[in-house]
Amino acid sequence: MTENESSVFSRDLLSMLYAFLAALGIAFYVSWSYLYGTWTDIGVYSVTIVMVGFGIIGYLLYSVEE
Repeated sequence: MTENESSVFSRDLLSMLYAFLAALGIAFYVSWSYLYGTWTDIGVYSVTIVMVGFGIIGYLLYSVEE
């Protein structure tokens, strides 16, 4: 595997991990709210926003071609 192929592979892997982080943030919000019946909880909002925000920003940064 050449250096360029390795770089593309690592960018694709990181892009998928950030997309998974965004999905995990949404799943966290839905599961926590369903389990505890608190659809309007500022603590859950703050955790969800950080996870989804980093997931979307990371996905966009790593999915852009050089």
